[in-house]
Amino acid sequence: MKSHRFMLSVVLMSLCTVAFAQSDAQKSSVAPVPSEAQKSFTTMKSLAGEWEGPVNVLEMPQISGGKLLHVSLRVTSRGNALVHELQEAGTPLDATKYDHPVTMLYVDGDQLTLVHYCDAGNRPRMTGKMSPDGKTVEFELKDISGSTDYHMHHSVFTFIDANHHTEDWTFMMKDKPMHAHMDLTRAK
Repeated sequence: MKSHRFMLSVVLMSLCTVAFAQSDAQKSSVAPVPSEAQKSFTTMKSLAGEWEGPVNVLEMPQISGGKLLHVSLRVTSRGNALVHELQEAGTPLDATKYDHPVTMLYVDGDQLTLVHYCDAGNRPRMTGKMSPDGKTVEFELKDISGSTDYHMHHSVFTFIDANHHTEDWTFMMKDKPMHAHMDLTRAK
């Protein structure tokens, strides 16, 4: 009698295991629908590469059109992060002498997140959304670690084509905004 009960429990457990395995197999065959943040991040990752172009600072015409910037965008962390590095073109990678801010982009829950490691010593965090036409991703300030006197406040990435995009960054100097527009073409 004990052996029959034992066999019955083994058979029931086997049936349950098979049922759960089939249920899991059915679930895994249907690809999950990517969230808006994931779609935006995939679009941002298409910018991976080396970029160069002029910067125009609207509030400082003496800088406009003359200074060339180099932007490097690199997908890292098994595709889970995008590193954005900015420097003046032709300058060595020496962050002790030259500006070299680093920005990280990633999906955090249902948000496309940007953290800018600023040369001003702070870390503004922004959340981004793609426009309905898929041509721009705009980031709004969410919060900031460190001093708020001088900080990056807003950014917009506009996709022209596979080899051309623009970046617009707003930097706050106390309460006065400075707007920088970069017109970048793929260098590599």
